[in-house]
Amino acid sequence: MKCTLCGKEIEITFLGKLKGNYVKTNGKVYTVCASCFRSNKDEIRTKVNK
Repeated sequence: MKCTLCGKEIEITFLGKLKGNYVKTNGKVYTVCASCFRSNKDEIRTKVNK
């Protein structure tokens, strides 16, 4: 899977879990890598809501 914000490939653990987070807005679910998620959360909301 790729990060919605930066486009980098998100790593997956050996159990199939995502090393990142899911952000849900307006009924849609977006994948966000850990480095982008650590940044300002308000910035994530504005980028995803485009």
